[in-house]
Amino acid sequence: MTAPPAVPRPRDGGASGGRTRDPYFDNAKYLTIVLVACGHAWEPLTYGSRAATAIYLMVYAFHMPAFALISGYFSRSFDMAPGRVKRLLSGVVVPYVVFEVAYTLFYRWAQDDPGYPISLLDPWYVMWFLAALFIWRITTPLWLALRHPVPVALAVAALASISPEAGGDLGFQRVLAFLPFFVVGLTLRPDHFTRLRTRRVRLAALPVAAFALGTAYAVAPWMDAEWFYHRKSVAKLDGVPSWAGLLTTPALFGLALVLTACFLAWVPGRRTWFTALGSGTLYGYLLHGFIIKSSRFWDWYDHPWLHTPLGELTVTAAAVLMITALCTEPVRRVLRALVEPRMDWAFRRTGSSAAS
Repeated sequence: MTAPPAVPRPRDGGASGGRTRDPYFDNAKYLTIVLVACGHAWEPLTYGSRAATAIYLMVYAFHMPAFALISGYFSRSFDMAPGRVKRLLSGVVVPYVVFEVAYTLFYRWAQDDPGYPISLLDPWYVMWFLAALFIWRITTPLWLALRHPVPVALAVAALASISPEAGGDLGFQRVLAFLPFFVVGLTLRPDHFTRLRTRRVRLAALPVAAFALGTAYAVAPWMDAEWFYHRKSVAKLDGVPSWAGLLTTPALFGLALVLTACFLAWVPGRRTWFTALGSGTLYGYLLHGFIIKSSRFWDWYDHPWLHTPLGELTVTAAAVLMITALCTEPVRRVLRALVEPRMDWAFRRTGSSAAS
């Protein structure tokens, strides 16, 4: 049997504090952000196309869980040391504040609504993930201290799903709903990815993905994508008893993990043309929302041709090109002061900070 491809121990300039980047994880981050952009671009196409709806449902079943899992994997060493706290504030909190304000001002201008309020406690559109990442990361020491963190996180998510009060500030419903995937990432080790990327697992992933897509096509006419958004609790979904969240939360968790495993099994481990783009996914994530929302505000999808098979492929290609361009080095160079500010002036220089 073919030897499994090696997955080097990841070193990342974020929570783990290293400098050497592993191409496998950069590839995974880039491909995940491509799915995020495509999912947002496909949403208007789902109203008249069963095939587009099926692909949309399948992608939404796992793409944000995969994002949360990878984020958790790179947060394993977060221990509230001064250097890591500094990176958390400058790399998560500051971009959250800057872009939350920017999105609000954009909405005011685009919708001619100068009174639309700026609220740092109510994340607008894509900004919920940065709020979630901040909460997840500062609670990392707690999850690492538990003997069985994943079942505990899953129980928290299930209880939140049946509580009508779990939403609101900081997108807390989503924070708790995707928490188990972040915690799974905290528990993973490099050898887990080595086992995942064997030829046997890759081949097994193909019929699993095909079955999932076929199932999505079968349920597309009546399936509500709100189940995958986790914007509100199950108790607030029409016609669904509140106790259903105790069953659907672990079921959707298992589905997302299986599809994430299928996806990660096929992520290339070698350097590719898009590997370098993996270090710029935060830029793509924060910026693509302006373009996606512009398409809604100014009715870009009103052209009937876009709702044909060729039009749907064109939308997909445009989404991939858009997110790829937003992750490139020229964009990062221009916006680095907003997305990755150094902020040395705001922190005291300590020995532990310099070491971490």
